Amino acid sequence: MCWTCRSSRTTVSEAVVPIVEPIDVRVDTCNAIDQIDMELHETPLVSVLGSSSDDKHHKAAQQWENTITGVDQRFNSFGEFREALHKFSIAHGFAYRYKKNDSHRVTVKCKSQGCPWRIYASRLSTTQLICIKKMNTDHTCEGAAVKAGYRATRGWVGSIIKEKLKVSPNYKPKDIADDIKREYGIQLNYSQAWRAKEIAREQLQGSYKEAYNQLPYFCERIKETNPGSVATFTTKEDSSFHRFFVSFHASIVGFREGCRPLIFLDSTPLNSKYQGVLLAAIAADGDDGIFPLAFAVVDAETDDNWHWFLLELKSAVSVSQQITFVADVQNGLKKSLTEVFDKCYHCYCLRHLAEKLNKDLKGQFSHEARRFMINDFYAAAYAPKLEAFQRSADNIKGISPEAYNWVIQSGPEHWANAFSGGARYNHMTSNFGQQFYSWVSEAHELPITQMIDVLRGKTMEAFYSRRVESNQWVTRLTPSKEEKLQKETTIARSLQVLLSQGSTFEVRGESVDIVDIDHWDCSCKGWQLTGLPCCHAIAVFECIGRNPYDYCSRYFTVESYRSTYAESIHPVPNVDRPLPGESSLASVTVTPPPTRRPPGRPKMKQAESLDIIKRQLQCSKCKGLGHNKKTCKDS
Repeated sequence: MCWTCRSSRTTVSEAVVPIVEPIDVRVDTCNAIDQIDMELHETPLVSVLGSSSDDKHHKAAQQWENTITGVDQRFNSFGEFREALHKFSIAHGFAYRYKKNDSHRVTVKCKSQGCPWRIYASRLSTTQLICIKKMNTDHTCEGAAVKAGYRATRGWVGSIIKEKLKVSPNYKPKDIADDIKREYGIQLNYSQAWRAKEIAREQLQGSYKEAYNQLPYFCERIKETNPGSVATFTTKEDSSFHRFFVSFHASIVGFREGCRPLIFLDSTPLNSKYQGVLLAAIAADGDDGIFPLAFAVVDAETDDNWHWFLLELKSAVSVSQQITFVADVQNGLKKSLTEVFDKCYHCYCLRHLAEKLNKDLKGQFSHEARRFMINDFYAAAYAPKLEAFQRSADNIKGISPEAYNWVIQSGPEHWANAFSGGARYNHMTSNFGQQFYSWVSEAHELPITQMIDVLRGKTMEAFYSRRVESNQWVTRLTPSKEEKLQKETTIARSLQVLLSQGSTFEVRGESVDIVDIDHWDCSCKGWQLTGLPCCHAIAVFECIGRNPYDYCSRYFTVESYRSTYAESIHPVPNVDRPLPGESSLASVTVTPPPTRRPPGRPKMKQAESLDIIKRQLQCSKCKGLGHNKKTCKDS
């Protein structure tokens, strides 16, 4: 039976209260108790597995047997009384029914037929206190009701696990079900435990729905506490949430001052109550660490949302130099990038291309054949020279002319080092910001404002720790770049340099390469691709008395790195929606998007790994895929 308390004197009769085994659960406020009490009367979900053990009843008696003491006992609210009665029934092993239950009085009797136990409580005259007026303490049922198998609700389970969830946010539904069964004797399936966790999380973290309504004021607080930041949101015609964008002032300044003009665009789904997608623009600092530049939460990953995100990004960053973007070729990004950014170069994400190639090949070729073609595809992408690219492409052609055509027609000028015109510094995939996306995975189930603030806090801590760490560096380049330069220097000592007039030199080793020091160019392409002098260039510098550090990209210097993290991201205080009249935004309403997460456990479909492609069955008789000789139809 599903019901709620009413403010009138209309009573609700025959409402069964669950029998469960106890653990020590503290309810902090009367409001919380009232909320839990209301949840106790929602549609029941789970059944008690028979009678409880004597040991557990003894434990319950120690905890809750005196929550009800008798006539004249007083409570601050009916909610507090109902909670005490609930614990009392657990400790003494009986079930009860509400005969009357309204805002003025509560009458309760033992559920067992003919048992005289009964209690009556009402408001104490001229006060707000609730007092027990009558109570018959005799039971003739001898706890028989416990064996009947009564019910508990997900709201009640949620209130039970709330304290543990506060300590362990990653409390898994399976562990919840196991703990509830062990402590209470109640069997929960995965879905019931998952929904109970959702209720407990909302009690702890606040309403998901209200978080959307706080967005207008939240944007204002971001801009107040972090002047120069960009924080904006849009809604649809029905006031439902559409999208939110933020770029903090410290990120904007850091990108302009110290980061390469290189931005990685990627997205990740949000497994929150109302789903959505997070779009992110991640830059790379001088030590190849992630630098969160901007991110957005949108209702869905669409061409229009990506276009809007890029417009907001351009407005925030507003740089005049050409920017190289590493991003998927799908999702309308190819068209939007050229429309929004006048000076940009779109480098395709190699990972997305390889996944698409592997998907297109699946079912046509064996595991070994696909593995060879994917490896050759990566080799072609990383090849610095046209000759090496063509060798890898020909290897693919030797297995499948169709796959070769796919590779040639996929726009190698956007993903292959041998053709690319953008400065991607040998970064080939858009998922460069994996650390940032791990932060998202830790916070994506929170209400939207809390999730955004967690990402702000993570970024703030990263900026601070890197600023402090870099103050201890004594080298001219950042640690990772210093290490690479030293490795090239070691190789350079074994090379022979042939001197000539002008800026062009011939360097001999395993191959013969031409170095042009005035144009920072080497025929091996290593200098151009990485921004650091290759071993051939360093050999020339040592021969003519030049300093290799003078020929390193300025983005790799410690000075530039410190400029990247010179600004700080500041905390944003808790956001409470202003009262009408306090702010012009008080009248702005934002409701959750219409898409909601489906009930039950989220279904996760893992994409086939490109590193370990599962071996397919191959028939030894007909050589077909997907079956063996025993099940071959040709036999």
